[in-house]
Amino acid sequence: MSTTDTDRKPVTLGEEKVQRGAGGETHQTAHGDVPTLTTQQGVPVADDQNTLKAGARGPSLLEDFHFREKIFHFDHERIPERVVHARGYGAHGFFELTHSLSDITRADVLQRVGERVPAFVRFSTVAGSKGSFDLARDARGFAVKLYTKEGNWDLVGNNIPVFFIQDAIKFPDMVHAVKEEPDRAFPQAQSAHDNFWDFISLTPESMNMIMWVMSDRGIPRSFRFMEGFAVHTFRFVTADGKSTFAKFHWKPKQGLQSVVWNEAVKINGADPDFHRRDLWNAIQAGNYPEWELGVQLFDDEFADTFDFDILDATKLIPEELVPVQPVGRLVLDRMVDNFFAETEQVAFCTQNVVPGIDFTNDPLLQGRNFSYLDTQLKRLGGPNFTHIPINAPKCPFHHFQQDGHGAMHNPKGRVNYEPNSWGGEAGGPRENPQKGFTSYPQNVEGRKERVRSEKFADHYSQARQFYKSQTEVEQTHIQQAITFELSKVETPAIRARVVSHLLNIDTGLAQAVADGLGLEKLPDAAPPASKVIDLPESPALSILKNGPKTFEGRKIGVLITNGADEAILEALEKTAKAEGVDLELVAPQIGGIKTSSGRHVPAGQRVPGGPSVLYDAVVLLLSEDGAKQLANDADAKDFVTDAYAHAKFIAHVPEAAPLLKKAGLTDDALDEGVITLEKPSSVPEFVKTCRALRFWQREAKVHAV
Repeated sequence: MSTTDTDRKPVTLGEEKVQRGAGGETHQTAHGDVPTLTTQQGVPVADDQNTLKAGARGPSLLEDFHFREKIFHFDHERIPERVVHARGYGAHGFFELTHSLSDITRADVLQRVGERVPAFVRFSTVAGSKGSFDLARDARGFAVKLYTKEGNWDLVGNNIPVFFIQDAIKFPDMVHAVKEEPDRAFPQAQSAHDNFWDFISLTPESMNMIMWVMSDRGIPRSFRFMEGFAVHTFRFVTADGKSTFAKFHWKPKQGLQSVVWNEAVKINGADPDFHRRDLWNAIQAGNYPEWELGVQLFDDEFADTFDFDILDATKLIPEELVPVQPVGRLVLDRMVDNFFAETEQVAFCTQNVVPGIDFTNDPLLQGRNFSYLDTQLKRLGGPNFTHIPINAPKCPFHHFQQDGHGAMHNPKGRVNYEPNSWGGEAGGPRENPQKGFTSYPQNVEGRKERVRSEKFADHYSQARQFYKSQTEVEQTHIQQAITFELSKVETPAIRARVVSHLLNIDTGLAQAVADGLGLEKLPDAAPPASKVIDLPESPALSILKNGPKTFEGRKIGVLITNGADEAILEALEKTAKAEGVDLELVAPQIGGIKTSSGRHVPAGQRVPGGPSVLYDAVVLLLSEDGAKQLANDADAKDFVTDAYAHAKFIAHVPEAAPLLKKAGLTDDALDEGVITLEKPSSVPEFVKTCRALRFWQREAKVHAV
């Protein structure tokens, strides 16, 4: 037997509109000038009398965010403490709906095409501390807060669509394993150590995520050039209760791009704030990064026939099976006024959803819903973190929660409880069954036990699919990354256990790693808990198969000296501007140089402080005397050799020959990625060539596995 809106019978109590529930409880509902009761996030409340249960006499459910927020706030109305959080960077912007989902969900923010709502996005690394560097090999947090008319909606995701674990109970273990080892407090922001790989080798469900993190997805070129995923399966729910499953994707308009490992290591030394600076500079220059919000929509019938359980956070649904439908765009157009007040204090909670969006029984999501709210208590000092402006909803909100550390506002008047017999506005807000959040009435039955679905048991098929879907270049990077990481592991048995899992993914991968580690023989393959399925390739999983068709938003470093060709410099400036490319001059002195025409041009970097790892392509615009001078400069030679080793496009004037020769780029090393600028008219073709981002054909020659 269940309590529904139709079970409620109206009664009279003073001037109030009152209904009685099936259990006789009093429901004082909003009407006229009486505001709607909301959560602290501004989400309307439909029922303030009953916790969410699995049946009228069943257990209360962990996902009841209204109850947990209410009791959480009450529990912590007195003086708590605060703890800081990990490294991140954020920006303001807006979300604009481009395709209505009014037939799929009642969510207000997804109804009217062209309507915008404010947004705040925070990007972060996962493993490192607040003071770590930007280019760690790591998953990247991609958390979006949308300030909708019906409350805050947080899509708290990553730049990778799957996760290491299936059940939230293992989250502390996973994080403990990847963090610095407790007896020595290192390595910082690195997974290349015994504890992490010991955990992974004993947790085969992590193997799909390992493929992603060890791929180039783990070292993105920029926040602006990476995808975002909400990871979990959610529900869209219509006003009449129809449910559709949904997975959320953020696709960068600027295209996908990553760096190579040697480059990442050197960027961390040259500029540990590389990602932060990139986002700051882009927005300050008016080059606003943009992402398209897409959704994969499917029903119960598809979910039942899919190879894996849609509630398993270590799995994804290939885009070839369920296409990503675009529904809106996210634009970041304003940096914060104060880093601490906004980026440092912003609080994201997976439980923050709005009417029309609901949870599934994904055990990792269910646990995150509990954990994130509790985290804010420690991090932000108390239950009133929604009083901090960056966390406050921008729609009207009304509730009876009061006091506690950091309270900026309390309910006015004498009433701080409900039901109450005070009429009109004096009685405060009331629940609103029509407008308020209601959970999808999913049938729930079964034994209470600690167990996972049998469809959670396949840990290798999608890992194999991911690896097979990469280009040869990307596969090589995965091989090198795993070999590098395991070479830092001191315990041979752990290395061998990891290779035993790799054998279930791809024998070539396992053999390459084993050879790189010097294993005398391959171990036996780890026995899989479920039959490994040979899934078809999914091109959408590859970065290089989905690169941009423009060089827009990238950066060219111009190594330049006095006497540089004025006409070619002008052509570079003109072409870069037309392409939307940032041009930065690197000169022997920060004061700049004088061109062949005598024009003084300031430099952006001095040679020792502007290595080529900071740029997407480079130009050597040297005079004859300047080339002879730099040919004996170690930093200038590194500028060229690193660009060459990292497969970047290199343009040069003929006068640069002495530096090229000293950097080892003799005739047999020159390739189609090293381009001579004979005259100004050569520049547009060079920039057009750069749209390929890298000359990957060179890499196999430079770096043998």
